[in-house]
Amino acid sequence: MSDKLKLSAGERINTLLDDASFVEIGSEVTARVTDFNEDSQSTPKDGVITGYGLIDGKLVYVYSQDASVLGGAVGEMHAKKITAIYNLAMKVGAPVIGLIDTAGLRLQEATDALHSFGALFKKSSMASGVIPQITAVFGNCGGGAAVLAALSDFSYMVEDSKLFVNSPNAIKGNYEDKCDTASAAYVSSSTSLVDGVCTSDSDALLRIRGLVSILPSNNMEEAVSVCEDDLNRTTPGIESSKDDARAVLNSISDDNMFIETKAGYGSDIVTGFIKLNGATIAAVANQVETSGGLISTEAADKAASFVSFADSFNIPVLTLTAAKGFDATFESEKTIAKNVAKLSVSFTEASVPKVNVVVGDAFGSAYIVMNSKSTGADIVYAWPTARIGITDPSVAAEIIYADDIAGADDKVSAIKEASAKIQETQSSAIAAARRGYVDDIIEPDATRKRLIAAFDMLATKREERPFRKHMAF
Repeated sequence: MSDKLKLSAGERINTLLDDASFVEIGSEVTARVTDFNEDSQSTPKDGVITGYGLIDGKLVYVYSQDASVLGGAVGEMHAKKITAIYNLAMKVGAPVIGLIDTAGLRLQEATDALHSFGALFKKSSMASGVIPQITAVFGNCGGGAAVLAALSDFSYMVEDSKLFVNSPNAIKGNYEDKCDTASAAYVSSSTSLVDGVCTSDSDALLRIRGLVSILPSNNMEEAVSVCEDDLNRTTPGIESSKDDARAVLNSISDDNMFIETKAGYGSDIVTGFIKLNGATIAAVANQVETSGGLISTEAADKAASFVSFADSFNIPVLTLTAAKGFDATFESEKTIAKNVAKLSVSFTEASVPKVNVVVGDAFGSAYIVMNSKSTGADIVYAWPTARIGITDPSVAAEIIYADDIAGADDKVSAIKEASAKIQETQSSAIAAARRGYVDDIIEPDATRKRLIAAFDMLATKREERPFRKHMAF
C-alpha cells in the first residue's frame, strides 16, 4: 500500500489490486470529436483507465478517472470505456469498482457525451443485484457523476473530496462557507450515499479491499471462506454490551471482524457484515446507546436498502433487536411511515435465511418491522432479560389497570404491582416463547454458537415468492 496522501489514477489502481495483477483494457482510446478545436488537446486514455485485476485472488473490474485529462470530465469514449468493462463484468460475474475524480460531463462533446453517459446509467442499473458495484470519490464527483455513485451498492469518500448534484453556491440561500453540502462530512451524515469517510486515498482503497473480500462476486455465488475461529467460542459478559450493537457484533463474529456500512447516517441502526463459521452475514441492529431504542426515518431507510442488497446477493440476515418505538420530530413525520414500510417490506420479501435475536426491549410496531416472526424471521431467539410486548409494561399497566390504580391507597405501589403482573404474563421473553413467537431463550454468552448452528441449519433454505415483474414500492 502506498502511503502517499494523494495518488494518481494509475497509482490508485495499483494500490487497490494485488501486485502486478492489473490488465488494462482500451489503453489507446482517445476522444474522437473535433468540435471547438478539441483535436488540439491531448486526451490520453480519454481521461479514464479501465481494466481488470485481482483483490486477494478475486477477479474485479476497475475504472479510475484521471483529473489531469480535462479535469476527468466524462466524454463519449470515456463513458464507453466504462460501459465496456461493465459488459465484461456481467458476462463473467465479477464486481465493478469505480475510482471517481471527475469535473462532470465534457461540455465540448454535447449530446455525444450525454448519450454515452446515459447508456452508462442504464448499464449500472442493469447490473444492480447481479454484481456488486463499489465506488470511491477521490476528488470531485459532480452532477451526473453523483448519480453514478448513487447507483452503486457502496460508496466511500476521501475527506477533502466533493460529491454533489448541485454545488453549494447554486442552492438558493446557501453558499459553501455557510453549509458545504458537497463535503464528505455533510454527505455522509445527511444522506444515505456514503458508507465511510476516509482519511486518505490509501485508506479508501484499503476499505474497498476489505469489502470485496467479504462479498460474493455475483448473485449466483455464496460468500463463504475457511473459518479458523472456534465455533463453540463463548462471549462472557456480552450482555453488558446489549446497548452497543457494534460491540456485540464484534464479539460474536469470526475473529471479531465487523465491516460497518453507512456509519454516519441513521446511526440508531447499525448495518454491516460479519462472518459466522466463514459465511458472510448481513447484520442489522438497533443501537440503543445512540437512540434509547427509537428508530429514525433515516435508519429505517438505510436498513431497508441494506436488507434488499443482502437478499439480492444471497447473504443471510441477522438482526439484533432492541426497539421501543419511532423517533418523533416534525421532519421525521414527513417520511417515517414510508421508510418504516420499506423496512418491513425488505424483511418480508427477503428469501434468504433470517435470524433475529431480541437482546433488549422490543415493543409495538418497532419490534414487528425488525425481522419479527410475524414478518418472516425463520428463527427468533431472545436473551432472558428481553421484554417483548405492545408497549412498556408500566405504560400498559396504567391503561389496563386504571380503575384499580385509581382506587388504591398507594398508587405508586399499585402501578409497580400491575407492571410486574403484565411483565410476567405478557411482556417477557418467556411469555413470547410460550406463544411461539420466540423459538428459544438463549444465554447471551452462547449467542455466537447458537447463531452458527441456526444459520448452518438454514443453509439449504428455499422459499419462493409470487411472480411479479418487480416490486411496486
